[in-house]
Amino acid sequence: MVPHCQVEVLYFAKNAEIAGVRSETISVPQEIKVLQLWNELETRHPGLADIKNQVIFAIRQEYVERGDQLLQLQPGNELAITPPISGG
Repeated sequence: MVPHCQVEVLYFAKNAEIAGVRSETISVPQEIKVLQLWNELETRHPGLADIKNQVIFAIRQEYVERGDQLLQLQPGNELAITPPISGG
């Protein structure tokens, strides 16, 4: 059995509107794939499914792609859900 840990999820812009919160603490397995983590967030906030292709993840302030990569989370890690960043 994989141990769980508490992580802080930060929502920005449209993501915060859909989730109805700017942040929340959730319990997830310490070893989890990015897609599994996203599915957990969609379960909590079904409206996020509509924008799943328009979000960027940052874990411990490093961007990660939504895919099958395995995350090694620690208690208190921050997960930021942000809209795409455009430059000029």
